[in-house]
Amino acid sequence: MQFLNTPIRAYFGFREERIVSLYEHALETQEKWFAFLVRNGLKTRFGKDFGFTPNMSYEAFQRNVPVQNYEAIYPYIERVIIGDDYVLWNSKVEWMAKSSGTTQAKSKYIPVTNDSLKLNNYLSAKDSLTFYIELFPETDIFAGKGITLGGSIQKIEMKTKVKCGDISAVLMENMPVIGEYLKAPGKNVLLTEDWNTKLHLIAEHTVNENITSISGVPSWMLLVLKEVLKISKKNSMSEVWPNLEVFFHGGVAFAPYYEEYKKIVSNSVFFMNMYNASEGFFGFQDQRFCNDMLLLSDNGVFYEFIEIDEIGVRKQKAIPLQEVELHKEYALIITTPAGLWRYEIGDTIIFTSLRPFRFQISGRTTHYINAFGEELVVDNADKAVAEACRQTNAILTEYTAAPIFIDSIETKGKHQWLIEFSTLPDDIEKFRIVLDQTLKTLNSDYEAKRTKDLMLVAPEIKIAPEGTFLNWLAKENKLGGQYKVPRLQNDRRMIDEVQENMSSSVLSVSSVC
Repeated sequence: MQFLNTPIRAYFGFREERIVSLYEHALETQEKWFAFLVRNGLKTRFGKDFGFTPNMSYEAFQRNVPVQNYEAIYPYIERVIIGDDYVLWNSKVEWMAKSSGTTQAKSKYIPVTNDSLKLNNYLSAKDSLTFYIELFPETDIFAGKGITLGGSIQKIEMKTKVKCGDISAVLMENMPVIGEYLKAPGKNVLLTEDWNTKLHLIAEHTVNENITSISGVPSWMLLVLKEVLKISKKNSMSEVWPNLEVFFHGGVAFAPYYEEYKKIVSNSVFFMNMYNASEGFFGFQDQRFCNDMLLLSDNGVFYEFIEIDEIGVRKQKAIPLQEVELHKEYALIITTPAGLWRYEIGDTIIFTSLRPFRFQISGRTTHYINAFGEELVVDNADKAVAEACRQTNAILTEYTAAPIFIDSIETKGKHQWLIEFSTLPDDIEKFRIVLDQTLKTLNSDYEAKRTKDLMLVAPEIKIAPEGTFLNWLAKENKLGGQYKVPRLQNDRRMIDEVQENMSSSVLSVSSVC
């Protein structure tokens, strides 16, 4: 396939106007997309219900349309599922992207329209390759094939003609011909429904291919790579796929998995951070030595932001892109050509640059621990776990954490960390100390509550047997690329469920060790 590399690379190399647009014209393009979205919303049931008007101003949009969570917008989504047209967007909807559930339902169904595919998903994918080639002009990525690890086509839990699948499966079903030609293995394998079968089939069908790129959630892709090594009887991916260049990863923070990947892939592989969710494609890494992501401001989405301290306040104040500030934590609000209007996606981000707009994902609005005023977020947890692994030569598989609540006047609260390792720490007590100390340096509220054990005593570490989290996901019917192990919970429901299924030989390290 070497003959394809030069012309395809040249095509992406000539898309320099996209680089200019995303770097230099973010605010202008946001105005353009706002007008486009409202113009289409005028013709929808949602637009009529919320008083959309021609030439509607942003201030009127703010007044008329409240910020929506999934439960608020679901009645409209349900009408789309049962067959109504022009409910949320100015077109028929043929697809729903199935995502992990909410407090009210086992699964979420996110509309996918032709406009959202064209103006967001596929345009963003092309832009990511444009920026990759800008970083690596001599790339041979198109001389081989890429593995995109995704989900499957699924049934909706009600009678409908709308088709449904994980967003990756929906994208594969609608992929342009050239994209399908450059993928390995075939679509019939990639869309296999049984996850364990899929992993083995992907490995079996690609072990002898010239794989130049891989894409997917780090935790799930790791299982594929280990299966490839098992089949090939090799020790390193460089022995199997010597031309592997890049891993386009997203879905969960990569830091906890970095050491595991470095152990089995070549040092020349570039890890490119992506923010591609069921609701849309919002950012990707645009620098070689910094994994902050560039906000995709010219890709069909209008963005708003709510300071994280205001989440839950009755009158939330959302602001547009031009008003964001550096190093403040914001809940991300999106309006998209899939008909998600002022939709709170549930992620929190922090801007690290305003020229251009670059950001980091800091956590989830619903995934945190604040049982004792410590305000611990996922970004803190991921960095602390990664540092503890680094200092103790450990390699992490998965983890979750939750509070242990005060149950008497004499006791104090603490955090319990349930961690599965592929390589155990040299010193588990040192791991616990480094984790605790790193959290103190990252989070002043945590540090205050831990000072002299004022409110929190030192954390407890429980080591889970191999396969614990995979078994829990299987029991919950959540095997697949769109499902991730929740990192932090403010209650003990999930962590207790996981531990109920564990072996009795769990190693525990608490503050009294």
